Amino acid sequence: MAATVDPLEARLLPSDAIRIALVVPVSGVLGLMGPCAINCAVLAAEEINGRGGMLGRPVELVLIDGGRPAPQVADEVAGLVRSGTISAVAGAHASDVRVAVVAAIAGRVPFVYAPPYEGGGRAPGVYFLGETPDRQLVPGIDRLTASHARRWYLLGNDYIWPRLVHARARGRLRAAGATVVGESLVAYGQAVHWLDRVAGARPDAILLTLIGSDLVAFNRAYAAAGLSAVRLCGALEEHGLLGIGGDVTGGLYASMGYFRNLPTEAGQGFAERYAARFGADAPLLNAHGHGCYEAVAMLAALCARAGSLAVPALDAVADGTTITSARGTLTLLDHQVRHPVHLGRADGLDFFLEKSFQ
Repeated sequence: MAATVDPLEARLLPSDAIRIALVVPVSGVLGLMGPCAINCAVLAAEEINGRGGMLGRPVELVLIDGGRPAPQVADEVAGLVRSGTISAVAGAHASDVRVAVVAAIAGRVPFVYAPPYEGGGRAPGVYFLGETPDRQLVPGIDRLTASHARRWYLLGNDYIWPRLVHARARGRLRAAGATVVGESLVAYGQAVHWLDRVAGARPDAILLTLIGSDLVAFNRAYAAAGLSAVRLCGALEEHGLLGIGGDVTGGLYASMGYFRNLPTEAGQGFAERYAARFGADAPLLNAHGHGCYEAVAMLAALCARAGSLAVPALDAVADGTTITSARGTLTLLDHQVRHPVHLGRADGLDFFLEKSFQ
């Protein structure tokens, strides 16, 4: 039973499969995350199908481009729910898209959201696998502040996740006696135009909540300008580091729940399965892509535990639902997962995992 990632086929051909909307960006500022995310979701679906599927039916994936404006994505997902084409949603995309999709599906089908997010957003049938700011970024902020990074600039894209991350960071920095010397929230495609303003504030450290190609472009321009502030990123992963061209300054950090070089049996086993399925030249494993594996796997685990995909039945059994991924064992509690976060320092084209936080 092969997984299908073909939205045209899913709309036109009848099937007895359980179809999951896979909402990932294949265009826009986050488009670079699409190839690995699709591969990881396909791997999860194939493994589920190899164990008999969900409710005895095969699983198929319906690709939705989550890189478009949030209303467009939400309208498409809602239409697929109304028509009965899809029975669940798995996603790795920006939070503004998530908010719109959650409102559009209105609890009619379950939705597992994989990336780090700003917190809150609870709704029936919505499950979170990523870290909130307190878990993802506060430990890194504390560590760098203790290492004499006293003057901080906050730079991000202008949408819900950076706004709320910055609010949490400002409070934490004040409590540590550090100073926020500047803050900017910028439109997509504009990040590099703020380089002079950031440099002019003379920060010791920069919290970057830019995403995708904007994060790549800013870091590339920053390195080319010979600037030296420490940079802590909330969305930098292996593809982004490759797009930057690597970094050897020792001052570029990423804080994520997963890196492809996790030195664990679970992490190494997942990397081997991914390479065996997609080849040695497949898109690099990264946190955003791997999250789609977890999202599809968590939907299957919830369904198996409830014996149903009905949202009330899933919510009733959600606490304690467990999967195993490259991060190890993940267990839902109060609709979210709590798991260690790793602070990675860019070392050429890869990350050196400097510290893990429980």
